[in-house]
Formats: sequence, structure tokens, C-alpha cells
Amino acid sequence: MIGLLGKKLGQTRVFDAKGNVVPVTVVKAGPNYVLQVKTVETDGYNAVQLGFDEQKPQRLTKPLLGHIKKYNGVPVKRIREIRDFSLDVKPGDKIGVEIFEPGDFVDVTGYTKGRGFQGVVKRWGFGGGVASHGTKGWHRRPGAIGNRLTPGWVEKGKRMPGHMGHVQRTIQNLEIIKVIPEENLLLIKGAIPGAKGDYVLIKESKKIPKEVAKARREAKAAEAAEKGKKK
Repeated sequence: MIGLLGKKLGQTRVFDAKGNVVPVTVVKAGPNYVLQVKTVETDGYNAVQLGFDEQKPQRLTKPLLGHIKKYNGVPVKRIREIRDFSLDVKPGDKIGVEIFEPGDFVDVTGYTKGRGFQGVVKRWGFGGGVASHGTKGWHRRPGAIGNRLTPGWVEKGKRMPGHMGHVQRTIQNLEIIKVIPEENLLLIKGAIPGAKGDYVLIKESKKIPKEVAKARREAKAAEAAEKGKKK
């Protein structure tokens, strides 16, 4: 398992080798700094702690700054931990987007856009009340929520008005279209959670790891070469 912390910069489109339009999300995913390496012997499990987005020391809390100084790390805004990191790294190492290559698949975790307090129509897609026939003030309300005397309470999980958005979501099996090491950029096919400027965690896909993706690319290349010979 490998991964990086990154920042969503926005969306655009690129053209593949056949001239097809591919929608992509641009993510700045480097450099990442290795702050701490955890092992089974010292911590009970294997993990690597990564830091991203450098920050002035005076803008960090004292506990966070002390943790970073303990491992001689660089002051950063975001720190995340990735378990079972497959690369051999040590505190102080710098990791960039070159650990991925075009054709790899990743799982991207981020927080969705916050929508504030919303009613049931926007939050859950309720139909609301009828528009005419004497209806007054009931156009976007949920209707009855109780069950009379039995059981006498509102059922747990009832869809109600409330805070919408800003929840953690993971989008799986997104393909990396292009890697730009000199600018620390990844172009990922499709959409990922969050608004422009939000932080995301990019990890190697669980369902399509690098070995599987590489085998697929080699199989496609062999198939294309075979078709070329036949022509």
C-alpha cells in the first residue's frame, strides 16, 4: 500500500492518444514528508506518518510542533497516517508523485462540500406536499414522522432536516491519467470529493493494486501489438 496527501486544485480535461476527451481532477500531491515510521515492535502495527503543505512554525500548536521536532520533520499543515506502507522510508524522507504512474488506480478520500442546514426535499429528495388544492405552507415539509401510541417515538434513522454535506467519502478505482513530477501534480480521471483547495488522501487502490494495473497495461499493449501485426 502506498499513498500521498494532496490538495484538490480543480477540474479540467485532457486528450488521450486517440484524441478522446478525458475529464480529470488536478491534485497537487507533493512533496510529502515522512514524519514517523511505526512498526509492530514499537507501536503494535506498521504505518508511515506523512506530512504535507509546509507551514510557518509559529502558526502550529505547541503539541504538533513538538511532535514534528521529535522526528526532525518539516512543519506542515496536514498529517495523515497510512498503514502497511510498502515503500522503505525513514523519517525525513521526501516522497513525490513519482511513486505513481499513468494507468495506476487509486482510492481518493476527502470531505464533501458542506451545504449547511437543509430541508428534506434538498437533503433526501422528498417530494413534498401538493402544489394546489388548498395546500398552504406544506409544499416542502416531510409530513408525519410519528407512529401514534405504538411505539410512541420517532424511529431511529428517520430522514429529517439537518446538516447536509461535509462528510468523509472515498471514491474507489480512479485511474491516474498523467503524472507531472516537476510540478507535483496528478491528473486523476473523474471527480473526487471536496471543493477547490480541500485536502485529500490518495492511496493505492485496494481492488486494483499496482501489480494488477501493470498486468492490465501489459496485456493491452500485447493485444495492440498483435492487432498491428495482423494489419
